[in-house]
Formats: sequence, structure tokens, C-alpha cells
Amino acid sequence: MTKKLMFATLTCVAFAFSANAHASDVEHFKGKPSDTLEQAVSNFSEYNNKLEKVLAGDMTPEAMNEVHELTYTLENALGKISEELRELADVLEEVHVASEHADGNAVKKHGQKYLEVSREVIK
Repeated sequence: MTKKLMFATLTCVAFAFSANAHASDVEHFKGKPSDTLEQAVSNFSEYNNKLEKVLAGDMTPEAMNEVHELTYTLENALGKISEELRELADVLEEVHVASEHADGNAVKKHGQKYLEVSREVIK
């Protein structure tokens, strides 16, 4: 076998082995749960900081795996935050409509609920 042919064969074998090993190495994680808005905001902040640190370095296979893991928790957090903000928009609309009708009691009631939830996102 010529050196070129041997090198080509070994390269193909090595590539096939590493591709199969890499594909099977990818694990799927659940990530940290974000059952409440408070938990989601905390996870979002913590895991954004972790992602920022990983992104500041080289994108090694280990770093790529870490990013992969981090995204599960970030996706959980964003899902909960999005859900809560959609509901918060509805509450704000109740404040808006109550203010148009000069309904002070409803403005206070819905306004307090709005502030309570919104302050969990922005402190």
C-alpha cells in the first residue's frame, strides 16, 4: 500500500470514528427547571453569566458541550419568562382599561398585581 493510500485510508477511518463518537457524545439534558418567575429570572441571570464566560474562551469541544448544556436551562427560563410576560401584558391591559373608565378600585387592584409581577423581572 502506498503512503498516500495508507494516509487517506487512515484519515477516513479516523474521521468516521470521530464523527460517530461525537454524534453519540451529544447528550440531551433537561436543564434546571424554571417553575416560577423568580426561579426563571435567577436561572436566566446565572446561566447568561456562565454562557458569557464560555464564549470569552476558545470554542473547544468541551466548550461546545458546556454551551449545549447551558442552553437547556436558558430555554427553560426563557419559556417561563415569556409565559409570565404574556400574562403580565393582560394584567396591564386591565389597568389600562380601568384607567379609561376611571375605575380607581380596579386600577389599584390590577396595578398592584402588575407591579408585583413586573418587579420580579426588573428589580
